[in-house]
Amino acid sequence: MRIRAGRAGYHCRMTQSRFKRLRSSKLATAGDEAKPAKAGPAVPKPPVVEFSVGELARTARTSVRNVRAYQDRGLIPPPERRGRKGVYGQEHLSRLRIIGQLLTRGYTLNSIGEMLQAWDQGHGLAELLGLETAVSSPWTDEAPAHYSLVDLVRMFGTRFSTRWLARADELGVLKVDGTRFRAPSPRMLQAGAELAKAGIPMDDLLEVVVSLRANVERAAEEMVLLVERHIVERYGDEMLPAEDMSQLGDLIWRLRPLVEMAVHAEVARAMEIAASSHLGDRLGNILEKMQHPPETTTATDAKPPRRGRRSDR
Repeated sequence: MRIRAGRAGYHCRMTQSRFKRLRSSKLATAGDEAKPAKAGPAVPKPPVVEFSVGELARTARTSVRNVRAYQDRGLIPPPERRGRKGVYGQEHLSRLRIIGQLLTRGYTLNSIGEMLQAWDQGHGLAELLGLETAVSSPWTDEAPAHYSLVDLVRMFGTRFSTRWLARADELGVLKVDGTRFRAPSPRMLQAGAELAKAGIPMDDLLEVVVSLRANVERAAEEMVLLVERHIVERYGDEMLPAEDMSQLGDLIWRLRPLVEMAVHAEVARAMEIAASSHLGDRLGNILEKMQHPPETTTATDAKPPRRGRRSDR
């Protein structure tokens, strides 16, 4: 190994074994304080989102009127002003969701305001909003897209049919939005279009989505129950300390890529098994026929057709 010291270009050579012995001896004499702390996995940062007042109300499943009323009461802060336009962010969305959950539990707006104020004075509101963001934020970075009827016809080609649009709307794969259609997952729609062009009916693909969704939802619920059972339930009905709320939010953010990797690995494994089971025999038959093609006769080997005798007249 070559070590360069200073600008003078001093060089020395050291074998790998000597270097290992020297490094281990230095670490042994330096003590525990010299050992660098292990860095944990990086916590993904929540995506930066911006809403107009209409988009905020629609995402929070409330009305613009309610948003403005909550703002007048001081339940949510005013938006950031950019010229004549008000821009809302993730904090506004989290507050609206918390307000909605408290309203469904029977709290009044006055009591909710007092509760938010108490949390804010106790320095726990920021951690609560961070935890709500970790729980309720979309678990994908895929942005929805809108399509016109002409766009869908171009995407699916001759395989397009209005017959399956109602079923797609029912499943949320393609929602009717005014005169257009809103796809929460454009990648899923594109995959469906490619498979439909290959000859697989869209009706059958949507039924596969139903089956897939049921299994994925069950697995996701079991994963979340693990977090609830082993982490959240230790606090009982008590209020989580601000520090613990922050740690729980970080844990949920860490779960996102881990769950995605686990699901991808299991889907890949299942697809390999299914493909081998259902298509393996057909592939074997094709390979066998390619190895032993049927015998064919050439034109030179073919016998001339037998002619009948000419009758003497």
